[in-house]
Amino acid sequence: MEDIKAIIKESALKVEKWVEDHDYKGYDPADGLTSYLRPLTFGNLFLDRVLQQLVWRSPINLRPLVGIKPIDSFIGRGYMAWGYLTMLSITGNEDYKHKAESCLEWLINDKAPGYVNYSWGKMFDFASRGGWQRKFEPITVWSSLIGQAFLDAYEIICNEKYLEVAESICSWILEIPRNQTDSGICLNYTAVGDGDCTIHNQSMLAAALLARTAKFNGNSEYLKVAKEAITYTCTRQISDGSWHYGEGPKWRWIDNFHTGYNLDALKCYIENTGDKTYEDNLKKGFVFFKNNFFESTGRPKYYHNRTYPIDSQCASQAIETLAKFSDYDESSLELGVKVAKWTIDNMQDRTGYFYFMQYPFMKLKAPMIHWAQATTYRALALLLSKLEEK
Repeated sequence: MEDIKAIIKESALKVEKWVEDHDYKGYDPADGLTSYLRPLTFGNLFLDRVLQQLVWRSPINLRPLVGIKPIDSFIGRGYMAWGYLTMLSITGNEDYKHKAESCLEWLINDKAPGYVNYSWGKMFDFASRGGWQRKFEPITVWSSLIGQAFLDAYEIICNEKYLEVAESICSWILEIPRNQTDSGICLNYTAVGDGDCTIHNQSMLAAALLARTAKFNGNSEYLKVAKEAITYTCTRQISDGSWHYGEGPKWRWIDNFHTGYNLDALKCYIENTGDKTYEDNLKKGFVFFKNNFFESTGRPKYYHNRTYPIDSQCASQAIETLAKFSDYDESSLELGVKVAKWTIDNMQDRTGYFYFMQYPFMKLKAPMIHWAQATTYRALALLLSKLEEK
């Protein structure tokens, strides 16, 4: 046990140093539209997606060749703060407190422009199947996850302003469009649109933040909306325990890290409200997750029925989910360690950063800031904290 803890700690410290040495900047999988080639797409969604995907999927890092520079990341700062807070809890080292506070202060000072309440988006335009997400337009996934880091800070550092930020994020969540159905609501991915969203993960993560914040301030509206969002997703769980990414026909796949988001959110909701209505859904979902997204070596699969691409986000989210469920399932921690060991051995560069993606005959090694570094740092820190408890 001591050997594996030493391996995980060394890995976490290496990626921590890499991020700090690079001033919290790096690439992002979807940063293709920051290229000087963007004017050649003429504002066409399809051409924007082609450029974005070309940069995203290229086995060679094209970014320096097409004018894409490493940039900061809102969600990257959030995850680094989250990781620092976990390391503070493990070590008691006050340096981690100061670094976490610095990241959180940066986020406070750089919230999405044009919104009264706190929320955050991407540092660039993003072209998806559903249309464009404009630069800085806040998104529910990232705002909710960053909110969890602020709540950790409130609990660990005991500064009231961090709870106030989380409450402000919740107020923003209550204002975004929602898809109202006879069996719950689905909260929108962004603050714009007509509320026709059927995608599960961002709605679940928002519900988790609402529920956890309500534990501190007793806000009944938070709890009501959280319960309805949880109901929407749990009543649409497939009989084998899985979830499609979304309910619309173009969202019908089942993948690793979005399943992890759903499970983490449902567990957070149950633990912070005491509402066990959907506890069986949690059990079925976790069994599916554990049995379908990992190979015997610990290598994480992207889809439930297909391994490739090996994605750093699948690895980091899997480690985090398995660590969180270690108090729920005895085998979870062992599997989390196996996934972490495989990821360290196969995806971490000797300089400290983690590779973005792996295919059967090649690796995409471009250093992403949020997708591989910040998320993996947080995941390894959390896993280390669970191992220290044993």
